[in-house]
Amino acid sequence: MFVAPDPGLMRLRNSSRAVIGVALAVVVAELCGLSLTASITGGLAALLALFTVLDSTVRAQRLTTALLPAAGFPVLALATALHDLPLVRDAAFLAVVFAGVYARRWGPRGHALGIFGFMMFFVTQFLHARTGQLPELYAAVGLALLSAGAARFVLWPIERRTPPPAAPPGLPGTGLARPTTRQAFQATAACGFALTIGQALSDDRWYWAVGTAWWIFVNTTSRGETLVRGFRRVLGTVIGIAAGLLIAVPLHGAPAPTAALVAVCVFGIFYTAAPSYSWMMFFVTVMAGLLYGLLGVLHPGLLLLRFQETAIGALGAALAVVIVLPVTTHAANDAWIQRALHCVRASTAATLDRLAGDPDADPAPHAAELELLLGRVRMALAPLVHPLSPLRARKARARQVLALLDDCAREVRGLVAVAADPQASHDARLAAACWRVQAAVEALTAPHGAAELTAPAAPRPVAAAESALAHLHGLEHALVALATPLRTHPRAPLIPAA
Repeated sequence: MFVAPDPGLMRLRNSSRAVIGVALAVVVAELCGLSLTASITGGLAALLALFTVLDSTVRAQRLTTALLPAAGFPVLALATALHDLPLVRDAAFLAVVFAGVYARRWGPRGHALGIFGFMMFFVTQFLHARTGQLPELYAAVGLALLSAGAARFVLWPIERRTPPPAAPPGLPGTGLARPTTRQAFQATAACGFALTIGQALSDDRWYWAVGTAWWIFVNTTSRGETLVRGFRRVLGTVIGIAAGLLIAVPLHGAPAPTAALVAVCVFGIFYTAAPSYSWMMFFVTVMAGLLYGLLGVLHPGLLLLRFQETAIGALGAALAVVIVLPVTTHAANDAWIQRALHCVRASTAATLDRLAGDPDADPAPHAAELELLLGRVRMALAPLVHPLSPLRARKARARQVLALLDDCAREVRGLVAVAADPQASHDARLAAACWRVQAAVEALTAPHGAAELTAPAAPRPVAAAESALAHLHGLEHALVALATPLRTHPRAPLIPAA
C-alpha cells in the first residue's frame, strides 16, 4: 500500500502539506499561550479541515473552510455544557450524529460540515473539556482553521495547478430510500448501540465506540461495504495498539519525540487514506496513543480498552446495516456500474461530435468522471473481491467486471487523445461504431431479457482515422464481454465468455 500509484505525487504533496498545516496550528496555539487541551483541539481541527474539505473548486473549498466554525462552535458549546448531564449529553450526541450524516445530501460541503460538527463533540469527550475552557477552545479552532487555510491556499496551493476532481454524486433516491436519509438512521442506531454498550464497559472512554460506528459509515453505501470497512477498522486498530505498546507507552509523553511521531502519523493518515483504510486506522490509533501520553493518562490497559470500544462500535455498525433499512451489496454495485456505463456512452457521443467538427463537444470531462465512477465501483465491489470473501462465484464475477471496466476506461482515454488531435478527421464509419457502442450500453443497462449483444468484427486499421475506430472496437469488445458477468445470477458460477 505504501507504493500504490500516486499520479502527479498528489498524495505525497497533500500529506506533506497536512503536516505543515497541523504543525502550524499547534505552534500558533502554543505561541498564543493556550493550554495543552486547546492546542490538541486546534491540531485536530486543522487535520479535519485539510482532510474533509473536498469541494471541486478552490473557491468552494475556501467557503467550506470558512463555514466550519458555524458547524463546530455551537457543537463545542453544547458538548461542554452537557458534560455533567450524561443522559441529555447522550441524546444530544445522537442528534448530532443524525444531523451530521443527513447533511451529506448537500454534497461535499454538507459532508465536511457534518464530520466537523461530529468531531467537535467527540473531541470534547476525548479531552474532557469543560465550559470554562470554551473561550480558548474557540480561539484554538479559529487559529487552526486560519493555519490550515494558509497552508492550503497560500503556502502550498496545490489545487491551483491541479484542480481537484469532483466527487461523483451519490445514488439517487427519495424518502427513506435516499442514501443520506437511510444512513442517518443506520448511523444513529449504530451509535446508539455503541454508546450504550460502550458506557457499560467504560464511563470515561465510551466515545471511542461511538467514533468507530460513525466513521465506518463515511463513504459507504451498501451492507457489504460497511461490513468490510468495519473489519478493516478493527484490523488497523489492533496493529496500531501493538505499535502503541512499543512506541507510545515507553515515551511517557516526552514532548519532542511525541511531537515528531505525531507528525509522522499525520503524514501516514493522509498518505494511506486512499489506498488502505486499515493502514490509515493504524496511524490514527498510534496518534491517539501519543496524544494520551501527552495528557499523562496512557497505559497498556487504556490501549486494550481502545480495542474493546472499537470492536463494540464495529459490531454496532454491522448490526445497523443488516437490520435498519438494509441495502444489499448487489443493488449498490449494479447502480454504480450502470452509472459508469452511461458515462462511457456520453464520452463516446462527445468524441463523435468532436471528430465531426463540433468545437464545443469535449469528451475529456466525461472521461474524468468515468475515472471517478470507476473508483466508486471498486469501492462498491471491494467486499466481493476481499481475500476473506467466501463467495467464490461472486468474487470471480466482480474481478471480471473490474477488469473489463478498466478496459473501457483505457479505450475512452484513447478516444479522448484522438479527439484532441487536430489532424483527426471525421470518418463515416465512426458514426456506425459509436452507435454500436451506445446500443451495447443500452442493452447492458436495460432490464434483463434485452436482446443479446453480438461481438464486432475485427478492424482493419489503415489510416489516422483508424485509431479512433480501433478504440471504439476495443470498447465494443469490452462491453460485449461485460454481458456475461452482469447477466449471470449473483450466486451462479461464472461461465467465461466465448
